[in-house]
Amino acid sequence: MKKRKIWIDTDLSVGMTRHKREGYCDVDDGFAVLQLMKAENIEICGISAVFGNTVIENAYSLSHYMSREFAKNKIPVFKGAGEAIDLNNVQTNNAVEALAKTLKSHPMTIMAIGPATNIGLLLLKYPELKDQINEVVLVAGRRKPTDYFKIGNMGNHAQDLNFDLDTDAFRVMFELGVSVTLCPFEISNKVWVKQADLDQLASSGDQGNIWLAEASQAWLQQWLAQGAKGFNPFDVLASHYIISPEDIVSESLNARLEIHPDDTIKDNDQKIFKQYLLCDKGQGFTVKYCYDVVADYHDRLLRSFLD
Repeated sequence: MKKRKIWIDTDLSVGMTRHKREGYCDVDDGFAVLQLMKAENIEICGISAVFGNTVIENAYSLSHYMSREFAKNKIPVFKGAGEAIDLNNVQTNNAVEALAKTLKSHPMTIMAIGPATNIGLLLLKYPELKDQINEVVLVAGRRKPTDYFKIGNMGNHAQDLNFDLDTDAFRVMFELGVSVTLCPFEISNKVWVKQADLDQLASSGDQGNIWLAEASQAWLQQWLAQGAKGFNPFDVLASHYIISPEDIVSESLNARLEIHPDDTIKDNDQKIFKQYLLCDKGQGFTVKYCYDVVADYHDRLLRSFLD
């Protein structure tokens, strides 16, 4: 079997407490990385850490942990950006240089499941390498500014975090014509991981599954407290698309950046605005927009960890 060469760029935060407010960090990035590690048709060429769900030091440490514990240290890990691109002072980092070196030797697909900062820096520093990128698969975007990212059933609106934390990185990818696939909330909110699923992972005997199930308990309880029935594994839709694109339903749309009132601020009253990544049939940059999964997707997702 010919394996697809993949680079993972991630803000891993499994099991971490939030650094800006109370609560626990996302665990879905851990699901995405572990799923790729288990896939027989994937060769992971490297992992680069980026800030996002947690600070860069945590993401970097967790990336090392997953490579060491679940990939026998065979996947090299590199420390990337700790903050968004500063267009007035564009700085490279170890992850960007390692990614550039690897792309010079062969093309790759990049799964960028945190802010796309490292990818934006790569393209600003080495624009000639854009044709070596087969595709960048990201978790971001929506169709309309009124398509809210709801949490549970309490009506709170979540950020389109990966996009919001570095909008310039997305603009760079679009303007340089890189092939982009988006796995937005529209698709991930159709998929739920519940306690019974974590119990299956925990009882599988696989150390990666056991670790992930245990580390996900606090995150699950956080969602249940919001009135949800489980949690949406956002980033795993990106990894699953890379492994088995036939399980994911997509269409070609055009993406653009627009400014609208910030939907995460209650009673905003047209005072606070932000950029949105919008995808439709209008003007913009062509992207593949993933919006649904096949009927038996939940079973296929579990099998990718248990088989």
